[in-house]
Amino acid sequence: MRTFSIFAVIATNLFIGFRYIYLIKKGKISPALAMWVFFTIAVIGSLLTYLTEGNYGLLDNILNSADLLLVSSVAIAIAVWGDKSTRFDRFDSGCLITVLLLIVFWTVTQLHVVAHLSIQLILVIAYIPVVRRLWRSNKNTESFFMWIGLLLAPIFSLLSSRGVLATVYAVRAIVSTSLLLLLMARAEFKEKRIPS
Repeated sequence: MRTFSIFAVIATNLFIGFRYIYLIKKGKISPALAMWVFFTIAVIGSLLTYLTEGNYGLLDNILNSADLLLVSSVAIAIAVWGDKSTRFDRFDSGCLITVLLLIVFWTVTQLHVVAHLSIQLILVIAYIPVVRRLWRSNKNTESFFMWIGLLLAPIFSLLSSRGVLATVYAVRAIVSTSLLLLLMARAEFKEKRIPS
């Protein structure tokens, strides 16, 4: 079951990453750059605190490990091919300052478990720019297919995760992604109600 879990998470993330980048390059979706930059910073911090907290390897928290490649690749793709609506605004910059303060906290205190849990908060904060954007929008700017894949990866990862922190990482991803999918459905519903 562990081998299946590891393979499923890696395959899902690779597929999502390639597909997401393709959709960004073609201009079919316009994900928020801030969210993916925050994800990249937080995923790095989360993986480092997880590895430092116990005697774990990269495969013991496969979702966190695979996410590192996914989120950094998507952030780069948005920076290169994203449209103007994907760029940072003042609100996003405020979120970035919060993220950086949490990273400084870990660096200073070296409290790995507390820092890991704080980084999970960063990963929740990372959703705020896209949640805010979807809440205000009458149009869904995200891909259901991609986000459903991003929901499946943490579910698969629970089969191979080792340690409480790996489980916390996966459960946080499941809850956050589920909320985002609901907001995407709301935006789609609003778009269909607007007369053409």
